[in-house]
Amino acid sequence: MSAPGDNTAPVIIKRKKITKAEGHHGGAWKVAYADFVTAMMAFFLLMWLLNATTEKQRKGIADYFSPTIPINRISGGGEDSFGGDSVFSENTLAQNGIGATNRRATESREARGEIGPGEDGSDAPPPDGEVDAELAESLKQVEELLLGRAGESRVSEEMNRHIRTRVTDEGLIIELFDLNEARLFDPGTSEPMPLLEELAGLIASVADLVENGIAVDAHTRARPVVLADSPVWDLSTARANAMRRLLEASGIKRGRLRRVTGHADRKPAVSNPLAIRNNRLEVILLKS
Repeated sequence: MSAPGDNTAPVIIKRKKITKAEGHHGGAWKVAYADFVTAMMAFFLLMWLLNATTEKQRKGIADYFSPTIPINRISGGGEDSFGGDSVFSENTLAQNGIGATNRRATESREARGEIGPGEDGSDAPPPDGEVDAELAESLKQVEELLLGRAGESRVSEEMNRHIRTRVTDEGLIIELFDLNEARLFDPGTSEPMPLLEELAGLIASVADLVENGIAVDAHTRARPVVLADSPVWDLSTARANAMRRLLEASGIKRGRLRRVTGHADRKPAVSNPLAIRNNRLEVILLKS
C-alpha cells in the first residue's frame, strides 16, 4: 500500500485466464447425413418405379440387374474359354450342340451354331419379336379356322356351342365345356361321349396346321357334399388323360403332348362352383 499523502497510483495486476479453443469435431456427421439422403432418394425412386411400370417392364429391369452368365458344360473342341462356342451363337448364350438354352427347347429352336448368311445367301433368322408375331399370327389362323371366321368352318352349329377360344401368354386355349343337355363325358365318369370324340378329331385337324406343343387341362364342378375322399381330383385327371388318348387317336403325335393336368374344382369358370359349366377341358397350343 502507498504511504499517506503519496499521490502515486497503485499498481493493479490483472491476470487474464486464457482458455484454449476446443478442437475441430470433423465432418463425419455430414457423410452420414449424405448417405441417409441418398438412401431415401433411392427408396422413393424405387417406389415410383413400382407404381409407374408394368409387370413386364419390372421383369426387364430385374433381368438387367441379374444377367445370366453363359457356362459351358462340355468341350466343343476349341481352345477358347467356351470350348469352341461363341457367346453370339443364336444371338443368345453359347450353344454346345446338346440343345438350346431354352428350358423346353423344341426342334425348331434347338442349337444350330453361329448365325450368318446361308449358302444360298439368305440372311439370319428374324429377331425374337418377329418370331413371336409370326407365331401369334399362326395361332390366330388356327382360331379363325376352328370358329369358322375365315369363311370356311369345320364346326357344326351343335359342336360350336361347346367351344370357346382365347389367346394368352401361354398360347391358344381351346376350351370345351358341358351343357345341361349335352355332356362331354358320361356323368360322374371319364368315359367320353361321341360328342367329345368328334370335338377331339376337329381339334386334331386344326392343330395339325402348326407344330406347337400341346397341353391338356381338365376341370370339374364341385360336389354339393364335402367328402373325406373327394373324387374330383381323380376324375379330372382321368378326364384329362382320356382327352389325351382321343387326340393321339385322332392323329396328334405323342411327342407334341407336353402336359396333362387335372385341376379338380379349384378353378371354376363361373361364380357357382356347382354349375355344369365348370365341367370343361382346355386344349392349349403352347407358344414354346
